[in-house]
Amino acid sequence: MLTDALQFLLRTFFDLFAVAFWLRFYMQWARVPFHNPFAQFIVKVTDFGVRPLRRVVPGLFGLDLASLVLCYLAELLAVTSVFWLDGYPFLIAGTGVLPGFLLLALAAALRLAIYVLMGLIIIQAVLSWINPFSPFAPVFYALARPCLTPLQRFVPPIGGVDLTPLVALILMQVLLILPVAALERWADGLIR
Repeated sequence: MLTDALQFLLRTFFDLFAVAFWLRFYMQWARVPFHNPFAQFIVKVTDFGVRPLRRVVPGLFGLDLASLVLCYLAELLAVTSVFWLDGYPFLIAGTGVLPGFLLLALAAALRLAIYVLMGLIIIQAVLSWINPFSPFAPVFYALARPCLTPLQRFVPPIGGVDLTPLVALILMQVLLILPVAALERWADGLIR
């Protein structure tokens, strides 16, 4: 019971940091303006790790790869700490299980990124219905736009209602079920 609580706390702690690092990268990729309170919060929370790592990990095409690396490292720490608390025999297993843990962390980071995108789409849809003039509406619109714009070419509005958020959520769920779950199973097979 105590182990489960510790696993939950560690997983939550590392996932929150992974989300913040991923959002910093994604906001830069989606060209979201950093002049809003949400973006400023993400920058303040992640600066402690991103600024020093930028000296080692350079950006690419104007994207901050240090944020992406830190997101992955947070997930790697989460995965290994959960296995360690479960009593996984790291010393006996040796370095042969390293690829499995690296792939498991990649799958966890992908799963987390998809869940965050799903949350951003839901928030954007709710804001567009309830309070489209909220100061946060443009931020969440800009964050959801890369996922919704390609779908709007194929999914026309029905009765003035945009169904692309629903289609995007369904497609993201399929991504979680097929490739991400397959990657997790493959990585788990390398570890066991």
